Amino acid sequence: MNDRERADAVYEALLARAGERWVQPRKERTARLLEYLDDPQRTYRVIHVTGTNGKTSTSRIAESLVRAHGLRTGLFTSPHLDRFTERIMIDGEPIADVAVAEAWEEIEPFVGLVDGELAEADEEPLTFFELLTALAFVAFADAPVDVAVVEVGMGGSWDSTNTADGDVAVIAPVDIDHADRLGSTLAEIAAVKAGIIKDGAAVVSARQQPEVEAVLRSAAASRGATFAIEGDQFALTDDRLAVGGQLISVRGIAGTYDEQYLPMYGAHQGANAALAIASVEALIGGGERDIPADVLTAGLAEVLSPGRLQLVGTTPTVLVDAAHNPHGARALATALREAFDFAEWGVVLGVLGDKDAAGIVREIAPIATHVFVTAPTSDRAADVDALADLAEAAGLATTVRPALDEAAQAARDWAAASDRRAVVIAGSVVLAGEAVGLAADEEWKP
Repeated sequence: MNDRERADAVYEALLARAGERWVQPRKERTARLLEYLDDPQRTYRVIHVTGTNGKTSTSRIAESLVRAHGLRTGLFTSPHLDRFTERIMIDGEPIADVAVAEAWEEIEPFVGLVDGELAEADEEPLTFFELLTALAFVAFADAPVDVAVVEVGMGGSWDSTNTADGDVAVIAPVDIDHADRLGSTLAEIAAVKAGIIKDGAAVVSARQQPEVEAVLRSAAASRGATFAIEGDQFALTDDRLAVGGQLISVRGIAGTYDEQYLPMYGAHQGANAALAIASVEALIGGGERDIPADVLTAGLAEVLSPGRLQLVGTTPTVLVDAAHNPHGARALATALREAFDFAEWGVVLGVLGDKDAAGIVREIAPIATHVFVTAPTSDRAADVDALADLAEAAGLATTVRPALDEAAQAARDWAAASDRRAVVIAGSVVLAGEAVGLAADEEWKP
């Protein structure tokens, strides 16, 4: 087999395991596997990122800023849009296929041992995400990286990634999501996410609702961790439209950074950048040294966040955004109003069945002129007719096209009738990945 085939075989082996939605509060089994491997996750510094929305973008910005300092970086995010190697980045590039295969060769002999221990305890074998986390940690150690930026899979305290000791615990905005696993109140969810705070670490948090902030402050104090929160210790002080993105000004923990170019749309991305800047200040200088101007400029300029307000088509304009919960849909609607000058938006909408579809529709309704209901290619996809009923109940013109290619074509035809119309494809990370691929295959953007 060539290297790509070897890497794909690893992915197939992972897919044979219980999937990412199979979650139990048990980081101990991942820890056991990593112990057999001499704890590779302890060989580099870690920025650990949790929250409900903005985790991936914040992680990507922080990684780019750390790399701009001349440090070798690892980045672990989920899910992927196209190929699974996107989840494990080394120095800004998806992990090489040969590195995947070699890391798996290190891990595989110990998988059976841990599975055996689990069987004796009448527990399920190691899962897809538990093994993927271990794979990333081994690959980062083999690279080797100086700093790993690690996005939590779900929650925090019992997530597999929490086997790493985060030097900086980053808390993106917390809202209701995965209530069946994390809790039905903001305080309960915040308590799970606060579980990534380690003794003596630095905690950097986005602006939070009062009950969330109270939980985070208490957790930081109990761990002897420093605590910096948006609005007090740092803030996004200004954001203005620019070609291809925005100019942001940030008051950091240690320095002030005026009119920095960020190639991303939306004030929420400006806030994510402020959170990332503060996180890197906390890591690199302990919050007491600012980021050099040339380093900051270079780091921000190279940021990419695929599937987050990503321009994939012109004539007509087509954007892709994951927006997979109400909080994300609200941020999307705000960004479309503030960053673009179109009078009408056609929304190609497809969500997963375990998401708050009614909440997503409620948030996009004020900006949507016409909704083209579709479905991600997933056995978890929400019923298109039920989703269409929600859109119609919100007073929106609605067209149902279960296949994404047909829904996208209908939306693009609708938008082509006026230069004041544009299209956004949203509602699911899975759908976003499919849309990015479809746009490339059909050459929507020359």
